[in-house]
Amino acid sequence: MSLRFEEIDWQPTPIGEISLRRRRHPVSGDDVYEVKLGDEFLMSSLFTTGEIALTELALAQLPETELPELDVAVGGLGLGYTAQAALDDPRVRSLTVIDALAEVIDWHQRHLVPLGARLTSDARCRLVHGDFFALAADPGGLDPEEPGRRFHAILLDVDHSPRHVLHPRHAALYQPAGLRALAEHLHPGGVFALWSNDPPDEEFTSALREVFAQSAAHVVDFDNPLQGGTSANTVYLAGTAPGTP
Repeated sequence: MSLRFEEIDWQPTPIGEISLRRRRHPVSGDDVYEVKLGDEFLMSSLFTTGEIALTELALAQLPETELPELDVAVGGLGLGYTAQAALDDPRVRSLTVIDALAEVIDWHQRHLVPLGARLTSDARCRLVHGDFFALAADPGGLDPEEPGRRFHAILLDVDHSPRHVLHPRHAALYQPAGLRALAEHLHPGGVFALWSNDPPDEEFTSALREVFAQSAAHVVDFDNPLQGGTSANTVYLAGTAPGTP
């Protein structure tokens, strides 16, 4: 049995001090992994429904294939639940996961988090240390090893919401110009999906409608044992037109 509470790792980073903690759930006895940036909670393994739904809702928009043919990019590694949900889909041929913090990638490579061993042992998955927002705005695209590469799905889970960003430079992506640049990295008929901790935002959905051929906001409910009752995340989906460059 694990300790009741343990700080597994703590590191200074360019955006603040980040820590990985493990605590024992008082009711189930399961280990709960938490990530904090300074005094702010970023994520917890207790709440993964929204992160998994981000992947499942996005990939459900893509056609069924008999062979693995889908190339997926994920912005934000975190505890790995969005990435693992992509690898659980047999249609996925490759997964490129981009994270700005080398420390988070290192947690997975050292198997300090529950999904680390699975992600790093899957030959389809590559963890890339980089700034997703800068890469999305660059015509060279999201894969530093293959400039101009396009993806069938781009999934983003970094900021709390389009209005509540972790760094001011992220805000540009959620405007029409930033979304247009990101859409250039999708295949025709490709899907962009975004996780948000806030309710659907009409200003952002309007920006999606301006850029993409189709878009929608899905509210994902989940049990919240800490507060009692249920909580909700939002998953935004936007698709490029089929057969267009």
